[in-house]
Amino acid sequence: MLAPVPRPPGSLAARCSRALLAPRSRLSLLVLLLLTAASLVVLYEPQRLLASGWPPRAGGAGAVLLFALAYGVCTAAFVPRPVLNLAAGALFGSAAGLTGAVAGTVLGAGISFTLGRYLGQDALRPLLRGRLLTAADGQLSRHGFRSMLAIRLFPGVPFAAANYCAAVSRMKYVPFLLATGVGTVPNTAAYVVAGAQAGSPGSPAFLFSAGFIVLSGLCAAVVAWRKRHGLRSPAPVRDATPEPEPVAGAR
Repeated sequence: MLAPVPRPPGSLAARCSRALLAPRSRLSLLVLLLLTAASLVVLYEPQRLLASGWPPRAGGAGAVLLFALAYGVCTAAFVPRPVLNLAAGALFGSAAGLTGAVAGTVLGAGISFTLGRYLGQDALRPLLRGRLLTAADGQLSRHGFRSMLAIRLFPGVPFAAANYCAAVSRMKYVPFLLATGVGTVPNTAAYVVAGAQAGSPGSPAFLFSAGFIVLSGLCAAVVAWRKRHGLRSPAPVRDATPEPEPVAGAR
């Protein structure tokens, strides 16, 4: 009677490990994490907790640090940044509020970038087909800091979408985080100052920050409309009829 061929030890564990680490499995985990985070935001509304001055016993620099940590987690979970920026100004004033909001913005961008890079890049990069997607990927990969700085300065680009698009590209960590920290300062400062001066809506600081927010929103809408109109407009068709060649010997 023939003896059964022994299987190599750990083969089942190795197959399970390869299946769990496969690109599609990691992408499924990323989608599950994002759906869970969005559901928790809808159910518990953490932005209200932060706006009320959580945690209540903290004060000074410790409170700003805790707020920045919570801000980063909330932005990674799709909490709108304008709400958090207004809360930062109302709780800590203009200077400390801006510091906490920018630090939380960089932290939240780093969390999203890390999740997208390690859980979604391998599965999504093969899907980058088409002229627009290829051009966007090349721009982010080759000119990371400049491209991300322009995206952060433009208020019409969703924060989370920019994070995950950058993660799928070949952009490096340092240019991404540096451009995020620098590029989000103007828009963040406008909301923080508006939140800090909400008690005196007639003050010059509040009026200037509110005007900046409205003006930047209008500029974003105009640029988005022009881009959309340009994509809808058909490209001019060139006449592909070849010119007749001269007859040999003709003068």
